[in-house]
Amino acid sequence: MKRITQTIRYVRTADGVRLAWADAGNGPVIVKAANWLTHLEYEWESPVWRHWMQFFAGNFRYIRHDERGCGMTEMNVGDLSLERWVEDLGDVINAAGVEEPVTLLGISQGGAICAAYAATNPERVSKLILYGGYARGPLRRGDPEKERFYRALIEIVRFGWHEDNPAFRQIFTSRFIPEATEEQIGWYNDLCRKTTTPEIAEKLFASRSQIDVTHLLEKVNVPTLVLHSREDAVVPIEEGHILAAGISGAKFVELDSRNHVLLENEPAWKRFCDEVLSFAGLDVSPGESPAFSALSRREREVLSLITEGLGNAEIGDRLSISEKTVRNHVSNVFDKLGVWTRAQAIVFTRDREFHGERPASTDRL
Repeated sequence: MKRITQTIRYVRTADGVRLAWADAGNGPVIVKAANWLTHLEYEWESPVWRHWMQFFAGNFRYIRHDERGCGMTEMNVGDLSLERWVEDLGDVINAAGVEEPVTLLGISQGGAICAAYAATNPERVSKLILYGGYARGPLRRGDPEKERFYRALIEIVRFGWHEDNPAFRQIFTSRFIPEATEEQIGWYNDLCRKTTTPEIAEKLFASRSQIDVTHLLEKVNVPTLVLHSREDAVVPIEEGHILAAGISGAKFVELDSRNHVLLENEPAWKRFCDEVLSFAGLDVSPGESPAFSALSRREREVLSLITEGLGNAEIGDRLSISEKTVRNHVSNVFDKLGVWTRAQAIVFTRDREFHGERPASTDRL
């Protein structure tokens, strides 16, 4: 993999806060809005975020910043409001000297910030990529039970953030990356303490809860890609549906994952990369799409026969396996590709140069 270097600079906002921002890579410009718990340097060492850095900086000029009170940005947070976050994003874009309309990347609450910026600065934005995002904060969704849970999390932040016992912080980690390894869990626990203070973490967590940009979605008039993990415990997939439905013409991609932050070894990450590159108009690496790399040989055989229009019974006869086994393989193929129907699977393979697999003769199970 080619070596990627980043440059970190600072920009002072209108209310006097020093924002740290980073510039890495070459290519089409992507500017990422700030999201929960970042550190411009520490993320490059991270088993949770490193592959995100490598992917985006390896394919784009990737610009991002630490938000107020986090990472390398000044701890004096000043105003914590959606309007201020949108202005901060604009300050970073201006500081980077980007004159052409940019693609914005919004992860988690960054999705609301990007949508609001695109709605109020349409001439500055060419495309939106929103992953795990939401238009409504947890206290604006009309669910009293989940509101009580969120308020309890705010209390945990207030009293347990800097405890030596990581159990408090692991409450967050277990929701953000439930399928993580011990190394990844330990890193994310440490990130909590290294990124910000308990007081600021509480303010940030509380301010997130009141976001509501639903009224702005209809004003977003740029091509938009919305991606969301199917079993995301931090931001329910319904919130991704609301974003995609509210933005005219938005494409929605459901990813087969439980993680709010996609991990490098899961098929959903490969699907995410494939969709982003395709949406950005960049050629995927020569050969077939990486989305198919998670399929076993048998699953590739089944997918090949699906593209020929065969039903489960016919596939079973061709492969000498039971119809029940075929159904299981079809279900696995759909999950790994993030599709729901045969028609969607056929279109997916057609658009992404699936090379197929020559069925091997086997004994019927």
